[in-house]
Amino acid sequence: MDFLPIISQVVGALWYFIPLAILAAIIKSPWFKGLMGEFIVNLSAKWLLDKKQYHLIKNVTLPSEDGTTQIDHIIISIFGVFVVETKNMKGWIFGNPKQRTWTQKIYKHSSKFQNPLHQNYKHVKTLESLLGLNEKQIHSVVVFVGDSTFKTEMPENVTYGVGYAKYIKSKREPVLTEYEVNEITRTIESRRLAPSFQTNSEHVKHVRNIVAEKEKHNIPNCPRCGGSMVLRETKRGQNIGKKFWGCTRFPQCRGIANIT
Repeated sequence: MDFLPIISQVVGALWYFIPLAILAAIIKSPWFKGLMGEFIVNLSAKWLLDKKQYHLIKNVTLPSEDGTTQIDHIIISIFGVFVVETKNMKGWIFGNPKQRTWTQKIYKHSSKFQNPLHQNYKHVKTLESLLGLNEKQIHSVVVFVGDSTFKTEMPENVTYGVGYAKYIKSKREPVLTEYEVNEITRTIESRRLAPSFQTNSEHVKHVRNIVAEKEKHNIPNCPRCGGSMVLRETKRGQNIGKKFWGCTRFPQCRGIANIT
């Protein structure tokens, strides 16, 4: 019996399924999920926010004190600068503003992820420093997209789907002038790193190096902003000489942690 035709058919079928398997792997990857989440927010912003009042800048990589920071969306208006962090996730989401990590639960499987409010805190502080803004002029916003459900009460700036636009439009007190809005937009555009594959890959490498260094030396994340910490020593008072972990962004961030 000649098996060659059968083998040819099997090989042909495999070649048909290989591209589908690659496509399925790409769709399930964190990179693609992040890309789709950002696309949904970008598209809905154009539909729901008046372009004459709100200026959208997306995928912004800025230099920071310890390397670079990457911001999904910045929306600028006379009502403030809105720094938007996007999470494309499914399942049940558990967390509160003070927790270092939140929990994602899909059926019986649970996994931890960084508190997105802490993650966005660094973005906010970087922009405050760059633009000379105060806390009343800049707002942190977290938006979840995908098939996810909040199972704990969330603050008003943690939203689902197009709810982020409702939160942004709820701010009606002008805190910036039209001139300041234009200057802020110009400054961000001029200071951002050029969007490219190289910029993104270098930022990812930078983040991985920070994580590896923390794990190597057992360095905790800042409980307030989720950023890096360094060993400090109390200079006065009854605890003089006592060592503790302090945020590298001090005095902008005053997060501390005890040595364990």
